Amino acid sequence: MSVVRGTSLSNYPSLVAELGGDPASLLRAAGIRVSDIGNYDAFIPYRAAIQAIESAAQATATLDFGRRLAQRQGIEILGPVGVAARTAATVADALRIFGTYMAAYSPVIAIRVAPLSDPQRSFLTIEFLLDNPPPHPQTTELSLGVSHRVFRLLMGADYVPLKVHLPHDPLTPRADYLRYFGCTPEFASRAAGFTVRTADLGRPLRRDDVAHRAVVEYLNGITPQGAGIVESVRTIVRQLLPTGAATLDVVADQFNLHPKTLQRRLTEEDTTFAALVDQVRKDAAERYLRSTGISLTHLARELGYAEQSVLTRSCKRWFGTGPAAYRSRTRMPALARA
Repeated sequence: MSVVRGTSLSNYPSLVAELGGDPASLLRAAGIRVSDIGNYDAFIPYRAAIQAIESAAQATATLDFGRRLAQRQGIEILGPVGVAARTAATVADALRIFGTYMAAYSPVIAIRVAPLSDPQRSFLTIEFLLDNPPPHPQTTELSLGVSHRVFRLLMGADYVPLKVHLPHDPLTPRADYLRYFGCTPEFASRAAGFTVRTADLGRPLRRDDVAHRAVVEYLNGITPQGAGIVESVRTIVRQLLPTGAATLDVVADQFNLHPKTLQRRLTEEDTTFAALVDQVRKDAAERYLRSTGISLTHLARELGYAEQSVLTRSCKRWFGTGPAAYRSRTRMPALARA
């Protein structure tokens, strides 16, 4: 179910109007009722929310629209998920709440914390579990901006992560991102998220065990079941592709399964490991070609290809044309350079 709560667009109408746009017209074009905006009990199709956000940036010629809207939102848009996080014992516990119960806010959004090769650093990633999504850099920046505000709520108003990772090229000068997030921006990243100090995850919060238990019990009753084997395999393949280790044996080992067992479980879900790898590569190629200027050699490496010629053949199979031609046809306009 690709939906998100109506609070995801909280304060959208006022911002659009201040920028000289017509919020009612933009929402109507996206198929969203004005009465659903800011309403936690209302669900909005996620693709419609993307359209509303991206079209507002274009209609008002505001290249940092997503970041501006994030300044008008906070943890309150998450409803009980936010309450459960705020009342947890530590920052790590709060992030686990997001990872476990974010589906109560939107089944499309996944938040995870992963260790890095340097044990003193961790990567917090924000993923959108949407098949063939339209270009959505403003929506991504909105999510990153709100996440940054949540960090500062949990860890103090002066908190800054080590890096912010954006899966597209800069929409405004690089210096704007440095001022906004207070840390080094990294563009054309494999995933959206933040590099943080692992030690910061252990920071204590103002825990409230009674409130926390009550909200978690409520969330257990309303949260859809977690991602199945297909989405879990996709997530691991995304991480492993650039390393060249996205093989059936390696991925099966991540689940403590025999490769044949994993294949059988995927077959039960009407897919195969090879089909999933190909789809992950196609989705990644489409995103990089549409929204970044990385070289084709770099892109081939990101997709786990040993040679650029393999990328060219794959693009012709996926898109009916080579990567350079596909990029020129679909490249997002007005991406600023630092």
